[in-house]
Amino acid sequence: MKTWKSLTLSAAALLAAALPAALPPVAAADPLAGLAPVADSDFHDDGRPDAAKVRLGRFLFFDKVLSGNRNIACATCHHPTLASADGVSLSLGEGARGLGTKRREDPETPLLGRVPRNAPALHFLGAREFTALTHDGRVEVDPARTWPGGFWTPAREQLPEGLDSALAAQALFPVLSDIEMAGHKGENAVADAVALNRLGGQDGAWAILARRLQKIPEYVGLFVEAFPEVDHADDITIVQAANAIAAFQAAAFRPDDSPFDRYLRSRDPEVLSPAARRGMALFYGAAGCVACHSGKFQTDHRFHAIAMPQIGPGKSDGWDRSYWRATGYAERVEDFGRYRVTFRPEDRYRFRTPSLRNVELTGPWGHAGSYASLEAVVRHHLDPVGSLERYDAAQGGLPALQRVIEPRATGSRLSHDAVNPARLADYLRRDSWVQETAALRRELAEANELPPRRLSDAEVDDLLAFLGALTDPRSRDQAALVPRRVPSGLSVPD
Repeated sequence: MKTWKSLTLSAAALLAAALPAALPPVAAADPLAGLAPVADSDFHDDGRPDAAKVRLGRFLFFDKVLSGNRNIACATCHHPTLASADGVSLSLGEGARGLGTKRREDPETPLLGRVPRNAPALHFLGAREFTALTHDGRVEVDPARTWPGGFWTPAREQLPEGLDSALAAQALFPVLSDIEMAGHKGENAVADAVALNRLGGQDGAWAILARRLQKIPEYVGLFVEAFPEVDHADDITIVQAANAIAAFQAAAFRPDDSPFDRYLRSRDPEVLSPAARRGMALFYGAAGCVACHSGKFQTDHRFHAIAMPQIGPGKSDGWDRSYWRATGYAERVEDFGRYRVTFRPEDRYRFRTPSLRNVELTGPWGHAGSYASLEAVVRHHLDPVGSLERYDAAQGGLPALQRVIEPRATGSRLSHDAVNPARLADYLRRDSWVQETAALRRELAEANELPPRRLSDAEVDDLLAFLGALTDPRSRDQAALVPRRVPSGLSVPD
């Protein structure tokens, strides 16, 4: 990786010379003036993760052996041909087949439902500044080391020690989710352990997955090569697997050759189109986007409530019982976002500011994938409350479901029963319940922190041109990352 010299030429001066006089002027304290290009030093391992770890992590990322029923991989929802996401509003995890928009219910295996939040892209998550991950930041670095693992996570004290980064810690959680990768109680040992909240320890879900890897000779050789502490199969742990997956993601999803990156390195305005230059002036000026989308990765890593419409089943938050009263399903359908981590009332409906790198490739947008158009989500930011009121949940494009199972608790027993086909329509009403319920929409609107702004259609087009300049062309199709085979022998294609 080349090291680029820092140049002193003012970005504001370049913009003033390159843009027509009619454009809004760039602020004197232009954030771009001090914005350095992406460098190896921004990343864990100084941007050079161990090649053996990356090779191992690549196999693990695509191998379904890490799912409870051996039928879904990390890559299913974070595929290189889909810009490290899956191109749908809300994923279909356990109990579905296919990839992206072609993924549908397995006719022989009922679904547990939709994954309640949009699958986020993985770009630049290997950078050191990404210390809190997921839409609500529930996996984050804990400098105080409240728990031995060194991270705040839903596993609390059960999180094992030795994880290299928040990205590695995050890799441990999709495998525990019944709806994502684990499956439901009674299907496999991993799901059974999760249902009993046995995550760590010798009988925990992570140890069960590690023992699977220990039984595959090719994986044993790969772990021995990647980790000096591994001499025998019994030395393999889930921590090493997570660190390897993180190393692969950091190396594979580093899209630092966009036109914007070339501009940061050269300060030559000609690497951007005239529309992108005008959009950049708006982004860092009158449009105010930089207030939240700051830094070289266009994120302040904070949490904001912007009245983003909610579709899908939600996260069982809130106290509203209207869905229950209307359908008989004893479910709550809201998603309180950051509040789920902090329990502070002011954090309700706040979600993490996403990086905008490759943003044109990573739709649908929003924590629930509410918007299928990048222009629509940009316009939402200009008038959050008005956009919320006008939003039609049908534009989320959620595929119809026919066979769904629902967890039921009876005393201390947890069972999973198929939803009665005659009641399926009531079940699916949860997908649009929040948006169609005035009182719940009002709560989203009242939590909004983003003031409205007025931009012309031409200015919106220029903003979109700048967002397009954040795309690394290499990310449009990274099919070369997909291995032809994996050590478990399980199928790679979905």
